Parts: sequence; structure tokens; C-alpha cells
Amino acid sequence: MPQAFEKMVAMRYFSARRRERMISVTAVFSLLGIMIGVAALIVVMSVMNGFREDLITRILGLNGHMMVHDAQYRGLSDYGTLQKTLEENVEGITSVMPIIEGQALMSVGEGNSAASGVVVRGILPDDFARKPILSKGILVQDDIVPFGGDKIAIGKVMADRFALGIGSDIRLVAPQGRASPFGTIPTARKFTIGTIFDVGMYEYNANFVFMPLEIAQKFYHRGDSVSGLEVMTSDATGIDAIRIAAEAVAQPLGARISDWRDNNASFYTALKVERNVMFLILTLIILVAAFNIISSLIMLVKEKGRDIAILRTMGATRGMIIRVFFYTGAAVGVLGTVLGATLGILLAANIESIRKWLEGFTDTELFSDEIYFLSQLPSKIEQGEIVAIVLMALVLSLAATIYPAWKAARLDPVEALRHE
Repeated sequence: MPQAFEKMVAMRYFSARRRERMISVTAVFSLLGIMIGVAALIVVMSVMNGFREDLITRILGLNGHMMVHDAQYRGLSDYGTLQKTLEENVEGITSVMPIIEGQALMSVGEGNSAASGVVVRGILPDDFARKPILSKGILVQDDIVPFGGDKIAIGKVMADRFALGIGSDIRLVAPQGRASPFGTIPTARKFTIGTIFDVGMYEYNANFVFMPLEIAQKFYHRGDSVSGLEVMTSDATGIDAIRIAAEAVAQPLGARISDWRDNNASFYTALKVERNVMFLILTLIILVAAFNIISSLIMLVKEKGRDIAILRTMGATRGMIIRVFFYTGAAVGVLGTVLGATLGILLAANIESIRKWLEGFTDTELFSDEIYFLSQLPSKIEQGEIVAIVLMALVLSLAATIYPAWKAARLDPVEALRHE
């Protein structure tokens, strides 16, 4: 018999009559299970890919790809020579910026009624303007001097929390103080808000204060030294070769280098582990649907025992019987996988719009900036990952047809007709 006949029989079995309605219902639930499993896997993996990329991109946009410190972490004094050496002699380095980083207590209002701990980062005004994530994230700034002198930059969340605007004054107290006959006196200074930014990350918008490098040196009593040099490269993911070349230049000058993976090792590892665990958990949905295919086909084989016996007596080989039930189960798996992949891609591509609609419909906050660090739900669809998910779903669903098809092919025609 030609394969067209086998496919025709398989499709007739797929759309069972009233007597086999239960089998048809089981097949439909198997199809829905595969569809939901594939769609959920694509959506979750795309969101986690987007979350990881967006978070790392924003972190690197503010912190740099590598940091150059003094070997004892006491600060770099003659940093100009090291800065020039790195820029001129290491291929792949795009910029080197001196920075000062420290902590301070911020107080606002008369009598310092509102206070909060902040992270202070000193940076040159030219370097502040060169950082795309900062320059593009400026919401409002002073028309005359946005960043320089006593004018500093703060995040949107901090400004909203303390009702600060352009021209507002804040008071910063540094933990490092001046020695006096009465003990150490903390350094306190008043600053004026010149720029308010939004970099899309709650942590930075709420806790970071940027001030001009020269003022930060005076505020922390550093003289002409800096905390370190922030290095930007042409490729953050392929940073190993650039780091080796930079270390060869920096170590003879008494400096040490760390890259973004060292500074965010626990965070980056946690993202990878969470992504792998989610993949395994959601794969179980597809696996359960595959078992439903097995059960529905076994029920179909038992129901169609007489038909199988008649086909065998008419000359159908065991291979033909195997293909009939293989096509029947494959139709469920392939259709469910295709529908699931289509649904998953559509949902992943429009996940932010769906989130906003659900928040408006339910009047609840589903994606809080404070918890997830980002201000919007990111998504990145990777073609290779979708292909892997589709292939896995097809393999599981097709493998589920093997045992029932083999069982149908081994059915004895004489025994099947005798018990009818």
C-alpha cells in the first residue's frame, strides 16, 4: 500500500468518531499540553535572555568593562601616565576614565529632617557626557551648568523620594573626616542638583550621586589621587585577550585589573543557574504532554484492534501499521509544536505591551522596579534557542509514538478477530 493510504488512515483515526470520543479528547489535551509547554518555554527563555542582557548592559554602561586599581587598593596617584599608556598601547580599549567612588550620608530639608545613605561617584564632566547611558538618560538639567562645580547629578527615584528638583540643595557627609584636637570631624558639604537622570535601573536611580571629579577629590580628601580607572572596551563578552594585554601594561606600574565578571560573579552565576532550572522545569510540561500522547495512542490501538487485524489480513505489513500510528501521534506533536512556537514568539515579542494591559486590567503592579531592578519587562528572542525548543518538543512527541505503534504492529490478527 502506498504511504498516502497510511496517512489517510492515520488522519481518520486522529478525528475519532463518537465511539472513540474519549480518545479524541485525550489527543486534544495532548496537543494543548505541547502547545502550552512550547509557548511557555519560549516566552520564559526570551524574557530571561532579555533580562540578563538588559541588566548586564546597564551595569556595564555605568561601571565599565574593567577596573584598574592600585595593588593595595589605596588609590592611584600618578594615574595620568597609566591612563595614557593603556589607551595608546592596548588594542581593544576604547576609553579610560578616572573615577572616585565612596559612600556618604545625604540629608535634605531644614534641620536635615530626611536622610539616606548614598553611593557617590566622582567623574570628569567630559566623561559624564561621554557615557551614553547617562547622557541619553537625562530627564532635566540646569540650563547654565548642568554638571560641574557644586552641581551634581542624582537619579529620578531619589529626586521623587525627597521632592528634589533642579536647583534644590542637599547636604552630604563623608565618613572620612579631618583630624582635630577634639577627634575626627566628618566632612560635610552642601551641593546643588544640576541634573536628574533615569538609567532604567532602580538601584542606580535611587542610590547613586554623581559629582565632578575635582570636587569629589576634595570631599574625600584624596588630593590628586583617584579610586581607580574605569576601562571601556570594544567587546565586553570577549574581554579575556584585552585583559591579558592590559595586565601586561598595568602590573609593572604597580596596578591590578579586575573585569566585570569578577565584580558581578555571584550575580552572573545566579542568572545562569536560574535560567537552566527554569528550562528544565518548563520542559516537564512538554514531557507530560508526550505521556498523554502515549496513553491516547494505546487507547486507540486497543479500540482499533479489529481494524488492525483486517488490514493485516488484507496484506498490510507490520511496517505499514507502525507508520499509521506513528503518523497519528506525529500529527498531535507537530501541530502542537507549530502552534506553540507561533504563540510563544508572538507573546515574547509583545510581552511589555501585554504586561501593561494586564496591570491596567487587574489594577495591580506585576513588575516592580524595586524588585526586578529594571523599569520595563525585557525580552530577547534568540533563533537558535527557539530551534532547540522546537526540536526538543518534536523529538519527545515523536518518541512517544514508538511504543504504541510497535504494540499495534505486534497485534495478532487471529486473536484480535476471535475476541470480536
